[in-house]
Amino acid sequence: MSSEPRRDPQADHLLTAQNAAFLVIDYQPPQVNSIASMDRQLLINNIVGCTRAAILYGMPIVHTTVNVETGLNQPPVPQVRSVLKDYPTYDRTSINSWEDVGFRQAVEATGRRKLVMAGLWTEACVLFPALDALAAGYEVYIPIDAIGGTSELAHEAALRRIEQAGGKLISTVQLFCELQRDWSRSETVPGFLDLFIQTGGTAGIQFSYDRVE
Repeated sequence: MSSEPRRDPQADHLLTAQNAAFLVIDYQPPQVNSIASMDRQLLINNIVGCTRAAILYGMPIVHTTVNVETGLNQPPVPQVRSVLKDYPTYDRTSINSWEDVGFRQAVEATGRRKLVMAGLWTEACVLFPALDALAAGYEVYIPIDAIGGTSELAHEAALRRIEQAGGKLISTVQLFCELQRDWSRSETVPGFLDLFIQTGGTAGIQFSYDRVE
């Protein structure tokens, strides 16, 4: 058995490190502490996992915070700050990051038309830039288990609105698998397995590891 020739990673309709950028929006203590749509520790694990996946596969990352420079808000939670320590942060005052010139220019500078967008809260800081990006002709992908809202209803209503506008919903593990795609890409297999374990996945890991060693 053999895989088909690798697709053009820029033209692929699926997500690749060459056709997509990863956007990280507002994982700051007040926002994390107000999440009521899912377990907060799981949320942190998943956003760290998604971010580490973007780094592992070489995706461009654009990180933004709100109101840190004004002193009205705190820097990102330590787990996110640690994994993004080598990346610039675009601080802003607008709730909608797409309305911040620096952030939007950083997204445009990636040259990618597929945007994997994660942020807090779903009903504001994910919803608003997602709608604006879709209106501007981008494809938007939302890892729904790495974001959260102030209630389950708020989270779900925002996701429905994003879907109605043409956005696509994905999961953390789906992102890992879509970027890896083929076990024969052995250089990233150890990192892929580590990501899966670190975000709580265990089923099938030993089998997969045995097959690729």
